[in-house]
Amino acid sequence: MKKILILAGGYSKEKEISIQTAKSVLSELNKDKKYILRVVNPDGQFIKVLRKFRPNVVLNLLHGRYGEDGYIQAILESEKVKYTHSGVLSSSLAIDKEISKKIYIKNKILTPKYIKFSFKKKINNKRFFRQLEKNIGFPLVIKPLNEGSSVNVFICTKSNFYKNLFKLKEYDQILIERYIHGREIQVAILNEKILGAIELRPKRKFYDYEAKYNPKAKTEHLIPVDLTKKQYKKITEIALKAHKLLKCRGVSRSDFRFSGNKFYLLETNTQPGMTALSLVPEIAKFNNITFKNLIKKILKDASTNK
Repeated sequence: MKKILILAGGYSKEKEISIQTAKSVLSELNKDKKYILRVVNPDGQFIKVLRKFRPNVVLNLLHGRYGEDGYIQAILESEKVKYTHSGVLSSSLAIDKEISKKIYIKNKILTPKYIKFSFKKKINNKRFFRQLEKNIGFPLVIKPLNEGSSVNVFICTKSNFYKNLFKLKEYDQILIERYIHGREIQVAILNEKILGAIELRPKRKFYDYEAKYNPKAKTEHLIPVDLTKKQYKKITEIALKAHKLLKCRGVSRSDFRFSGNKFYLLETNTQPGMTALSLVPEIAKFNNITFKNLIKKILKDASTNK
């Protein structure tokens, strides 16, 4: 019987989403009697538990910092155990929104114009505001450099910019990005192959944390996406290119804005959610891949390093 250690919880602001993901995955794998399963929160006893359980594979279902930034991956590699999803380098590159953007730009992938802002640097508020108007434009988006699930992401107008900006002081450094009006489309890649795309029409301003995980938000999911064959080919090929450039493994999901017949890549997620409201399972289902088979495909691509 295959022993699978499931990592869930963690210490990021996405802890609850990780737990929801683990519950969904555990419920599915429990239907199959050929697995011995154990769910673990990676606390101070984690390595002791890992060595005692001696899993065939670790199913990493952590989200956010310490779970998809290369931290837990480095521990797993030092223990020489197979684990799912992307490796140390890929995880650290993808979660850092500035570094990943530099990789996109270098490889001619369109992404919204941005600057990195540090709260440690003293600024002249009026001069800085004028620079933003000129170089980025309003409305604009402010976000942490290394959070997922749209945690602490704000769309700012001229009137509420500084009010929202100082909500993010805990991060020291953030990204300020041009807001792209347009359609929200997300593309999933599985084992270096295009899985499919889905369009989102949130009732809220954008596909934020509430829109993603609160059923009452009533975000509309559109699949198949209304694109021409040429457009669909282009957006999915960009997602696959990003997946490979970042050296992702297993599953990834790239988030786009489609505006003026142009696809803007916002970011690539190496640990997309697997809850009842998550997009990758929905895309897989549309393509006749059951939730259980999706999990098995992710497990099959587990490795000790990449």
